[in-house]
Amino acid sequence: MEQVIWGSSLSALSTGLGALLILFMNQTLTHKWRDVILAFTAGIMMAAATMSLIPDSLSQGGFIPLAVGVFLGVYTLTTLEKNIPHIDLNHSKTGIAFDEKAMLIIAAITLHNIPEGLAVGVSYASDEAGTGNLIALAIGLQNAPEGLLVAMFLVNQQIKKWKAFVVATLTGAIEIVSGLIGFGLTAYVQNLVPYGLAFAAGAMLFIIYKELIPESHGDGNERNATYSFIVGLLFMVLLTQLF
Repeated sequence: MEQVIWGSSLSALSTGLGALLILFMNQTLTHKWRDVILAFTAGIMMAAATMSLIPDSLSQGGFIPLAVGVFLGVYTLTTLEKNIPHIDLNHSKTGIAFDEKAMLIIAAITLHNIPEGLAVGVSYASDEAGTGNLIALAIGLQNAPEGLLVAMFLVNQQIKKWKAFVVATLTGAIEIVSGLIGFGLTAYVQNLVPYGLAFAAGAMLFIIYKELIPESHGDGNERNATYSFIVGLLFMVLLTQLF
């Protein structure tokens, strides 16, 4: 339990670490750099899902639990997307008044972080040594640029930098709670572990293909984003080999 608390906390607070940069920035990132960062995190998550979560689910439960879990993860994210307002943080051209809609957007971003927390918690319940730490690291590396982008969005809505930093950090805090829930469900009901690992993989694959890759290709930076995706994937593979 202590490990899952630490892992969930570190991955969640990485959102705040990324948002911290907003306090030292005098201008916003260019679309090119935001696309490169998004693609890099997509590569990290792809490696974590395909080289850790999916193989672990297969080894502990076989193909049926893997397929069921992946489809449940995709279905959950699809349901969230249909029922929770979504805003393109990187390519939106219109402003949104903080006093009218920003709180709704913040709530949407927070709820979208729940599956990532579940992925970390479930991974710590796996029998495979190091899976939890690896997934926590992958989610943390993905959360850092996400935190920066959320903070930048809030600053663009005329929110003070320090307040944007605090709010962006808090959007990631929900991952600690969902991480503990994911760990509790799978650790104490052993047959759920392969389903939980596959669920986390399905959720991550949905985020990669539905959100990160399209957003990184939205401004004519497809080639740079593709290179960045490959570098991110290899970077995660390297970490897997080293640790």
